[in-house]
Amino acid sequence: MFKKNISVTACFVLMFLMSAGTVIGQDAKSLVQAASKAMGIENVNSVMFYGSGANFNLGQSNRANGPWPRTNLNDYTRAIDFSQSASRATAVTWSAPVTGGAAARGAFTQNITAENVTWAQQLEIWITPWGFLKGAAANGATVKDDSLGLKKYKVVTWKTTQKSPSGKPYTVEGFINSDNLVDRVNTWIENPIFGDMLVQTLYTDYRDNNGFKFPASIEQKRGGWATFEAQILWANPNPANIQQLLTPPAPQPATGGTAVAAVPVAAPTAPAVKSEKLADGVYRINGAYNAMAIEFKDYIVLFEGGAQSETRAQEIIAEAKRVIPNKPIRYSILTHHHFDHSSGLPAIVAEGATIITHDVNKSFLEKALSARRTLAPDSMSESRKKPKIEAVTEKRVLEDEMRTVEIHHVVGLPHADGMLMIYLPKEKILAYADMFNLPPASDPVPNPPVVGTIVFLENIERLKLEPERIMSVHSLNPDRLATRADILKSLGRTD
Repeated sequence: MFKKNISVTACFVLMFLMSAGTVIGQDAKSLVQAASKAMGIENVNSVMFYGSGANFNLGQSNRANGPWPRTNLNDYTRAIDFSQSASRATAVTWSAPVTGGAAARGAFTQNITAENVTWAQQLEIWITPWGFLKGAAANGATVKDDSLGLKKYKVVTWKTTQKSPSGKPYTVEGFINSDNLVDRVNTWIENPIFGDMLVQTLYTDYRDNNGFKFPASIEQKRGGWATFEAQILWANPNPANIQQLLTPPAPQPATGGTAVAAVPVAAPTAPAVKSEKLADGVYRINGAYNAMAIEFKDYIVLFEGGAQSETRAQEIIAEAKRVIPNKPIRYSILTHHHFDHSSGLPAIVAEGATIITHDVNKSFLEKALSARRTLAPDSMSESRKKPKIEAVTEKRVLEDEMRTVEIHHVVGLPHADGMLMIYLPKEKILAYADMFNLPPASDPVPNPPVVGTIVFLENIERLKLEPERIMSVHSLNPDRLATRADILKSLGRTD
């Protein structure tokens, strides 16, 4: 009777696995082989394709819950050699500056070699429809049934040989449709804002080049918005000149002279964190991105304490506590959501501080900072603290008997809708990000004028602020605090 129950239990387990659609071993292998045959890649080791498309700048959207900014790619060409784990892509770019003016021509180049071992780089090879199937064939894939809407798929999953910072392999899953074509591929990589960030690439409108199938349309999404798209005109398997396509051109010597061999120069050592006292209880914490520590009676307020990275944020926190000892950090004021200004926010959360940001950023940051972080655990996930975020609409004032700090929304800025700046009325100190830089001495009045600077000055005048010293998050050149006269001069004004 006991043995019979075991058999019945085993039968139910088998039925459950079948109903869940999970199949392993030979069935996954057969499916991958069938898809490889349908796509004509059984004997393909490399591929070259071309067309046009766009890149999108992750983490730099004008609005936190909006799409990433687009840069068009013309003459887009890409070559991939799967046997070398190598790829090279080139294109001509056109991008419009957020400060206004005409679009600028540039160049896009992406080189990936076997030495670029991180999954963040190698995924661009192995999540292509052809690379995905080759990776599945080599890495013990499994398969299950799934559906998206009314469409049914075989979902093939495999693990990478690359390991995440947590020591876990990355997961790759591809959706194979009823025609045995790869419809989409998902993988996840670590990101300081999104945590385990989904990278999803969609492949549609397949075309046929003598049995070799390629998607005419590609769209990759990160953080829910497009980061790359391409319209592929033609693809060629096993191009005879693959090595030439993968090799960057040699640098050309300057015209009219003899080429001189480049001398390697050691990377400059990052300066130790240091601070500068601006007033009693007010310190500029210097670095590639400047921050400010402001003392109140019972606590400390940071301005731009979460910029750049978790490591940098921890340095800012430590320096703030050194210059203002024995007080907790209660608030960190975020100028705007761009990732170079917010990637250190996990350290702010771990510290137990509340993030003050504009209202348009609040829901975005709450969702992003609450995401799973299994690939690269950070100080926030290890502390198990939840993000505390308070919103500003147009103005908020922090004050006690020791200090007053005004937090103002910058209205009408094309760079970011939710930009904040702070003003200390007693000390007449204003602090800001991404609106004004000292122009070169050789060209004191930009033509056309910088839109960000115009908007900055308009907001200072609208709010009737009277700053005597103005601190930029990005150090000016030469590095110093600016004045209202500097801003006027850059716009050709003296009033």
